[in-house]
Amino acid sequence: METMAKQSDKNVVFGLDIGTRSVVGTVGYMEGEIFNVLAQNVQKHETRAMLDGQIHDIGKVGATIRVVKENLEKMTGIELTDVCIAAAGRVLRTVKTNYEEEFTDNREMTQEEIYNLESKAVEKAYQEFLEQNQSDMKFYLVGYSVMHYYLDDYQIANLEGHNAGRVALDLIATFLPDDCVDGLYKACERANLQVANMTLEPIAAMMVAIPPQFRMLNLALVDVGAGTSDICITDDGTITSYGMLPIAGDSITEIIAQHCLVDFNTADQIKIDASHMDTVKYIDIMGLEKTITAKEVAKIIKPLVDKMSKMVTQQIKQLNGNKPVSAVFVVGGGGCVPGYTKALAKEMKIPEERVALRGEEVMKSIRFLDENSDVERDSLMVTPLGICVSFYEQSNNFVFVSFNGQQTKIYDNGKLAIVDAAMQADFPNEDLFPKRGAELRFTVNGQERMVRGEPGESAIITLNGSPADIHTKIHANDIIEVTSSTVGKEGKSELSDVPEFKGTFNISVDGKTIEVPRTAEVNGEVQTGFYDIKSGDDIKILDYETAEQIARLLDIDLTEDTVITVNNEVAGADTPVYENFKVEFKSGKDAVMEYYQNFPDADMVAIEQENEESAYDADGDLDVVENEDGSISINGGENTQKKPAPMPSRRVITRDLHVLVNNEPVTLHGKSDYIFVDIFDVIDFDLSKPNGRSIVTTLNGGTPDYMQAIKEGDKIEVYWK
Repeated sequence: METMAKQSDKNVVFGLDIGTRSVVGTVGYMEGEIFNVLAQNVQKHETRAMLDGQIHDIGKVGATIRVVKENLEKMTGIELTDVCIAAAGRVLRTVKTNYEEEFTDNREMTQEEIYNLESKAVEKAYQEFLEQNQSDMKFYLVGYSVMHYYLDDYQIANLEGHNAGRVALDLIATFLPDDCVDGLYKACERANLQVANMTLEPIAAMMVAIPPQFRMLNLALVDVGAGTSDICITDDGTITSYGMLPIAGDSITEIIAQHCLVDFNTADQIKIDASHMDTVKYIDIMGLEKTITAKEVAKIIKPLVDKMSKMVTQQIKQLNGNKPVSAVFVVGGGGCVPGYTKALAKEMKIPEERVALRGEEVMKSIRFLDENSDVERDSLMVTPLGICVSFYEQSNNFVFVSFNGQQTKIYDNGKLAIVDAAMQADFPNEDLFPKRGAELRFTVNGQERMVRGEPGESAIITLNGSPADIHTKIHANDIIEVTSSTVGKEGKSELSDVPEFKGTFNISVDGKTIEVPRTAEVNGEVQTGFYDIKSGDDIKILDYETAEQIARLLDIDLTEDTVITVNNEVAGADTPVYENFKVEFKSGKDAVMEYYQNFPDADMVAIEQENEESAYDADGDLDVVENEDGSISINGGENTQKKPAPMPSRRVITRDLHVLVNNEPVTLHGKSDYIFVDIFDVIDFDLSKPNGRSIVTTLNGGTPDYMQAIKEGDKIEVYWK
């Protein structure tokens, strides 16, 4: 007996479809575009060793595989050593999730940004799946499909190029459990077979049911098996998503069993016969011979067939972005029941001819060399033949790669990239992309502000020693090395970078208009523009400068005998000066004399005037002496002027108050304390003519009481509503 290695000139392949009810073995070889079938063998499981595509008894399944193998060896004269297998679509785990991310810098979305967004969504789907299943089992990502993108809550076809504020996506990801893969491998080992290639059953079925030239179309393949209906969607030459529904042929069989009063196996045979015979004879549980027509069977199962078709249609649309596909191909025994394809077309709202059962008519590229074979060439054989054909595609298999020195097993779906290997090796997704430094957050006039950190360096990636990136394609035995991306510098900003701080306003200083920069308080303390803002800082941009700040700005030295006036009122160094205010700085004896002559009001000044012959200032440094001729001398100087006429003896304590009313500077005079209603004495506002309107008043943004005290620098608004 020759081994498979000696058949290398023909490149013989041995494929096994390890199903829930039976194991189908196929041996053949590819010759040009035709796959030649040398032999096929089918063996049913003696016990319930498999349930819904999952191996429950490895030993018993392995024994069935061994029988199929030995039968095929006798039929072909070839010693079978390697085998191709497929994981059932019903063991796939599909998770739908929504992922959202907000970008505060309104960045432009690039392909890398979109891929990063999708990777985070897949990670979220995987975490949700683990939470739902509470399992330590390893899972392989076999594919995912983005159903919708969203930009600022609006659905959009493509994010690339858009300036993104808030982006989101709906995604379906499909995972394959490791124990399913491990069970299939071990069952084959029990029959002394080594797995040469492993694919998924929906992909294997597509290899035969959907020719390559049709895979560019948006199609659906539905494999209606015993326990589940497996679905895959194709578009643009590849499978975009997978799905599974726990309703299929066995559900129909149970309806027939109840109606005909027969056991499950008899009901299953009635279902099969009714698909190609007008009448079917059977023996019920009472031992009576009965006859049922195919039309009666169709009527009995119609409610369930309609339900199945509705569920399948909903799943197809969900996997396909909430829209129907162009056509549907149906394979598997459950899809052969009367009325199924018509019901599916009706639910999908596409012409009936676009929903077709695929069987012998799609096997034009298959040549059966054993004409005496008793294996039916129908839709049940599509998947077993596809398993063999997929071997020649050299994809859809588990491969090993080295990732940072760790041997990693990964499912090769034909478009495997470094990012997929990183995910399978549990390499943190954020370490693949540049990481921004910490954000700087603070408030300006009560409004939150944020300065983003700088981006770090991207991960350094090599593939087999050569530079690569996350999108570089990989193959079996590749060596991947990834150095994590770095964190950029944290957000940084000086006070001068705040837009409001850069503004200026005009004031008059000694008769000249001067442009004055704004100042700011940080956490209650005045700071210069060179101040480095820290996280949590509370910044208030002031709309005034003090007289002392203005003097410093203009290099004016304030001495003990400098007299400051603001809007012709004597002021102090800390007096606020608002936009369009007038400021004067006068020094020396002239300033003191002018003050003495005019008795200007000052902020908090006590004037006590007596008919005295002499006067001196508060600290005793300045002496004012009346001469015999009525003139006065200051500190014995020669400059003399006539003293003003004596005033009655009085003591007056007053204080000027500077506020902004409707953004205009206003000065209140003559009182020591002021309340809100006092502003109506100095502004032009006629309260006697409301004309049906109501008056609106605000004090620093709030609603004041008319008797509420007001203070220096308050902002007031008064207007009719």
